[in-house]
Amino acid sequence: MVSRCQLDDIHASDGHCSIEGTLDIIGDRWTLLILRDIFRGVRRFSQLHDDLGIAKNLLADRLSRLVDADVVRKVGYNERPPRYEYRLTPRGLELSPALVALMSWGDRWCTKGEPPTVLVHDRCETPLEQLLLCPTCSEHVEPTHIRSRTSGLPA
Repeated sequence: MVSRCQLDDIHASDGHCSIEGTLDIIGDRWTLLILRDIFRGVRRFSQLHDDLGIAKNLLADRLSRLVDADVVRKVGYNERPPRYEYRLTPRGLELSPALVALMSWGDRWCTKGEPPTVLVHDRCETPLEQLLLCPTCSEHVEPTHIRSRTSGLPA
């Protein structure tokens, strides 16, 4: 199945929701967990299978979809037998803030006490915060101060 956001001839003015297009590609539990593992450096099919406990046919299907959507690419690491690693493309790397947001929400609402994992800056080990900043006034924008409008219209 081809996602709406993969089709060159569909534009935002058609009324399609970007969230819907995103969910067409990454919107199931296994796909998100596969991406989480790949971000953590788990890149080989056997490692993903072992870490997630996912059925091999489901893992192969989800990886194939991610490759087709240019979120990950297959990189050979063994010729006989052929074996591949799955690496994030630039498109895949841009999913990091979305996964961090899901993790932050889960840390707040799905854990009892301390979060199981803390994300830190690799250079100074400071725990990270995820903020929305207005690029014009540099203010931190709270969810109650976000509005939407159709793109292409004057502000």
